[in-house]
Amino acid sequence: MSDQAEPDEAAQPQVPVVEASGITKSFGATVALRDARISVAPGESHALVGRNGAGKSTLVSLLTGMQQPDTGTLTFSGEPAPAFGNTEAWRSKVACVYQRSTVIAELTVAENLFLNRQSERSLRPIRWKALRSRAAALLAEYSVDVDPSVRIADLTVEQRQFVEIARALSFGARFIILDEPTAKLDARGIERLFAKLRHLQAQGVAFLFISHHLQEVYDLCTRVTVYRDARHILTASVADLGHDALVEAMTGESVGGPVLAKATSAAPESTDVSGRSPESVLELDGLTLPGRYEEVTLAVRRGEVVGLAGATASGNVQVGETVAGLHRTRIGRLAVTGRELRTGDIPAALTAGVGFVPEDRHLQGLVVGRSVAENATLTVTDQLGPYGTVLPSRTRVFAQRMIDDLDIKTPDAATPVGALSGGNQQKVVVARALATEPQLLVAIRPTNGVDIKSKEFLLGRFRQHAESGRAALIVSDELDDLRSCDRVVAMFHGRVVGEFAAGWTDEQLVAAMEGMGATHEDTTEQTHETNDPHDTYSHTHDAKERSRDGGHD
Repeated sequence: MSDQAEPDEAAQPQVPVVEASGITKSFGATVALRDARISVAPGESHALVGRNGAGKSTLVSLLTGMQQPDTGTLTFSGEPAPAFGNTEAWRSKVACVYQRSTVIAELTVAENLFLNRQSERSLRPIRWKALRSRAAALLAEYSVDVDPSVRIADLTVEQRQFVEIARALSFGARFIILDEPTAKLDARGIERLFAKLRHLQAQGVAFLFISHHLQEVYDLCTRVTVYRDARHILTASVADLGHDALVEAMTGESVGGPVLAKATSAAPESTDVSGRSPESVLELDGLTLPGRYEEVTLAVRRGEVVGLAGATASGNVQVGETVAGLHRTRIGRLAVTGRELRTGDIPAALTAGVGFVPEDRHLQGLVVGRSVAENATLTVTDQLGPYGTVLPSRTRVFAQRMIDDLDIKTPDAATPVGALSGGNQQKVVVARALATEPQLLVAIRPTNGVDIKSKEFLLGRFRQHAESGRAALIVSDELDDLRSCDRVVAMFHGRVVGEFAAGWTDEQLVAAMEGMGATHEDTTEQTHETNDPHDTYSHTHDAKERSRDGGHD
């Protein structure tokens, strides 16, 4: 008998579910990836992070078979990647759940799960009962609690993501790319998503997790790969890489943590009990939109950046949209610079001096097929030529001024806005909102899906706008967005539940946003809805633990 012990079979290195090495990809003169690499093990949740333009999106297009690399090798479970254009083969290897849903809203869950494969045999009529039964079995296999007969349009964002994941797994894929999956989820939805991902990891499913929210990398992933300037910078164990080291790898700059815009107290002292003053730029008195929010009263004064905090169902987004003219209310009062406005009238809001940065730049903020110049000047066409005309020369000059002001990285003003990185697209949206020199800038989740440097810049620009004698209202659930504010008003279940001066702690604000800081009436209502008084505390405690390290992005 040999004295040497047989190697432990479980200790043998696993064949990566996907491995890319020496990957280079160029688009004309632009090098999108240069000698990049990544390797993901079975059952692993692996983070891919980097600033906008670092090469993440290009890598995803290569890993999913949408593009071909110029050089390099790509393997799945040790075998070469499928031939370019072989859609079925690629689906069996990899799937991507994008930030923008790819399921068809008007079809049912079952129809989406088995789209183009409704019948087990070709040229046979669809057996709808059998199709729903197959869908139910598939959803049950992966513990997705969704009715297969319900339309996708009637599901929550979180449920749609689960359906997309189940559909990917049904093709046989055991490697799934998640592109900003938490962007539109509140804290509770994120916890449920992460629990589902951990459950699937235990079954051998691997995930590539792409996010700008670095704290989530620490919450979910075991390894992280950093790209910068189209190159691979490092791959490391998350447990061995501190927040500052990760940010330094992403930016190439030595930092002691992200430096965000500092709040200053610019509020005048001469206010009445409601917070109004002669310096108020925005006044809301008892504003109510049934089913969304009730009796919202707040004021934003000159020189202030005010945060309106709340989770997805809090109603804070609808309040911001109402100020911008998107919703009509029947109860309450809304005034800008002392002038009462009729709600639900976008032109009236613009005329009154409201600039607006919407929540979703893809659906609400950009005309993707148009140029940077056209997008940046949509709100000021009356300034671009006489008698209602638009002169290209004036458009170019005006747009270049906005490009310089917002530091938009673009070859020129004529570049299609869809060709820009996410951070620069968001700057175009902000440029358009600022083009009218508004008295009040309303920005809804303005740093959602942008890199850390763009986030710093945008928050600093909002501060600059307020310090020019105007004001800004930032509607967000992102703690970094809210830290830049002079004060923060928190909402929960459609009501204002607290106000915090600069210097608040993560625990205080998260508790208010999750209902722990609500009035007895509000807390009772939430307990009734959840049917579990301990659920609220447990989740809030978990959320506070997630935020304790600052949640730096």
